[in-house]
Amino acid sequence: MLLCRCFCFLSISGFVFLSGFALQSLTPRKEDNVIPQAFACFALTASREVDLSSIKPGTTVTVKYHGKPVFIRRRTDEDMKLANTVDIGSLCDTQPDSDGVKNPKWLIMIGICTHLGCIPLPNAGDFGGWFCSFHGLHYDISGRIRKGPALYNLEVTTCSFLEENKLLIG
Repeated sequence: MLLCRCFCFLSISGFVFLSGFALQSLTPRKEDNVIPQAFACFALTASREVDLSSIKPGTTVTVKYHGKPVFIRRRTDEDMKLANTVDIGSLCDTQPDSDGVKNPKWLIMIGICTHLGCIPLPNAGDFGGWFCSFHGLHYDISGRIRKGPALYNLEVTTCSFLEENKLLIG
């Protein structure tokens, strides 16, 4: 008699568990809703306007765009001279400084390390640019890889200048 009760209890419990699991898999999830996807598409097409007037020469400011850090550096005359005196042939990713800038006074790039996706520290490293402390990467004043295991320079972002001190990212 006790064995029969145990068997019935376990059978009914198992049936209820499996029915609940099946019912849960058939109901639509909140993430599958169409409305959040529409907002996500809108957010990805959005641009960001940045006021550059408060950035002093020689400093780097980080802003967020699509969840990624964007480094905006206002370069000094010394920075520009230093960036143009580098022997391009000695670099791993041979990119001249003129390819990465639209206005020589400003350097705008995505602030994600090209090795494993870390965020480098600005105004640091052996070359005065950016330094990734996790893997020992050194980027120069133009965001070009100079030392460490990365193969590519920091990525230059799509941007345009609306006015002298207004930047549109995206």
